[in-house]
Amino acid sequence: APGRPSAEQVRAAGVLWTAAAAVLAAGAAAAGAVPQAELLRAAHTARLAGLHRAESAALGVVRRVRDARGPQGAHRAHRPDELVAALRELLLVTHRLRAADPDPGLIGGVPHNHRPDGPLRLYGVCREPVVGHGGTGGVVTHLVDGTGRWYTLRDAGPGGPARARRAGTAHVAVRSFLSDHERLSRGGLVVTGAVVAPDGRLLAEPGVRATFAAGRPWADVVPSAAAPDSNGQAPPLTRCDVEIVAADGEEVLVRVVTAGVPGTGPTVRLAAAHRHPALAHTANLRRLGACPGLRIRVLGRVDPDRATTLRPLAVGPVPGAGSATLRLPGEWRGRADLGYDLLGDEHFPLEAPCPPPLTAAEDRPVDSPLRRVRDLVELAATGGRRAAAEPARDSDRDGHAAALRRAGFATGADLFAALGEVAARRPRDAFGRPAADDRDHYAAQWLATAVYLAGTEAALGRGLWHG
Repeated sequence: APGRPSAEQVRAAGVLWTAAAAVLAAGAAAAGAVPQAELLRAAHTARLAGLHRAESAALGVVRRVRDARGPQGAHRAHRPDELVAALRELLLVTHRLRAADPDPGLIGGVPHNHRPDGPLRLYGVCREPVVGHGGTGGVVTHLVDGTGRWYTLRDAGPGGPARARRAGTAHVAVRSFLSDHERLSRGGLVVTGAVVAPDGRLLAEPGVRATFAAGRPWADVVPSAAAPDSNGQAPPLTRCDVEIVAADGEEVLVRVVTAGVPGTGPTVRLAAAHRHPALAHTANLRRLGACPGLRIRVLGRVDPDRATTLRPLAVGPVPGAGSATLRLPGEWRGRADLGYDLLGDEHFPLEAPCPPPLTAAEDRPVDSPLRRVRDLVELAATGGRRAAAEPARDSDRDGHAAALRRAGFATGADLFAALGEVAARRPRDAFGRPAADDRDHYAAQWLATAVYLAGTEAALGRGLWHG
């Protein structure tokens, strides 16, 4: 039928589903050369059939499996949440294509660099140090246009944390334009003939011209909530106003300011984005934690493993907060990059009102019980089906499911129990081999659990950080 995948595309999606299910059953730790080769062969078949999104998802899974299996230092640090996201994308797309879903977004397209029509007016937001486990270091300058779309200028190379520290004030060249990352992050940029990679990176291609322009305050260019941008994508960084409660080790307890009223929001944590002593994150958080009652505007990333934790990249004063907020110098343009700018006594008010103390355990940030589901989903992706069956024995499974139900996550409890049961059940054919249809059942059950987890955690994060 018009608009539906062709028979060839449905068959290619089925081959890719089977290869992905085999990788999931083995787990990244045991998915050696043979499962990876089968997945790459299936990805090639998907490309020939015109399934560009499925092919890209398969290549992403292979990259993350190799990250998980690679020696320390040869690859960047293994992130179980990224492996889960890649497997979820691949299995979800191929599952829907196998069912001849007519959604054109499932087919996808070949990624191309984007050339905006007319000049591109960008506003600097902040600088972020980049430290790779392969000995690389550098900086990423985040920028945003008038529609809320995000862009980045990157500078990374060998040198580790020391280079990341130096790169914060290093020169950045966009063809004939020459400036530095500090000036650019607090100012702006007008780019003509811009070339933008699919992930938002500005590329220094021939014909690109750039000139420095004035910046704008955060309130004018960065949305205060996780609203999607003009392309329907959630912003990479979260902005909110918080009131500092107290230091908690190397982290800082804060209350989110809702509706402009301090002391009314949930209690959450601020944790260092990078803990290396060559960078200023830890020292700045320690100084902020020593000033309870201070109200600050924070820009950072929500920790993918803990919805109650934000890893800030920059902070600034809260407009209208009077003496209970930061006092930054004019040349900082109302923001301090926590990886580079060192906060001192002169940046804090002499006195700040103390917030109500944390009087009960329930006032402290508590991670969602969905952490139990995430642990099982990640364990299944990294350790395979056999590993997922171990913590899902009857006593443990019943205890975890009961805790989820008490917290109101009845669907999560059912999915947790079902995934454990399917992982532990291993029917075999007449020759003693695992039954193929059972492997499909296991992959479908893992996919259902992973999709539920992603959607529910996203909803919890929106409610927590943005009311």
